[in-house]
Amino acid sequence: MAGIDGTREFVPVRIAVLTVSDTRGLAEDRSGQTLADRIEAAGHILADRKILKDERAEIADQLRAWCADPEIDVVISTGGTGLTGRDVTVEAHRDVYEKEIEAFATLFTLVSFGKIGTSAVQSRATGGVAQGTYLFALPGSTGACKDAWDEILVHQLDYRHPPCNFVEIFPRLDEHRRRK
Repeated sequence: MAGIDGTREFVPVRIAVLTVSDTRGLAEDRSGQTLADRIEAAGHILADRKILKDERAEIADQLRAWCADPEIDVVISTGGTGLTGRDVTVEAHRDVYEKEIEAFATLFTLVSFGKIGTSAVQSRATGGVAQGTYLFALPGSTGACKDAWDEILVHQLDYRHPPCNFVEIFPRLDEHRRRK
């Protein structure tokens, strides 16, 4: 994997974290805290952090609100990506996406397979773009959050990471909305 291009200056990204859980409060939210800690350690800005219950409409409404907020560049959710009846985070994300980043799910599955073997098939991690904002839905385990951040997002959210990264195309994410 390519390293950091030292000729480029680091660009901090403003990231909101959403934990989806019917049972956790802020004190018990280890996955959300894991993401918050890694975001700040990487030099990015924790723009907001919330916990919501597994309710599709409420999750989608929060995602839309953050996408409309010019102070938020990226949203990372944790939890609600499994196969049970209450797991609706993926559906809520897809209600909001303008474009899905299919390769994010594929790459996350590859990373997970290396750690947890065939149990990786139960993950429905997903990524997409809406209103010029990146959105990523991760499983609720701290291990999955660490894997997604350490193996994928820390690199793709770093402008210095060659040959390409999510940050360098920020200005073009909503080009279709601008008048020509």
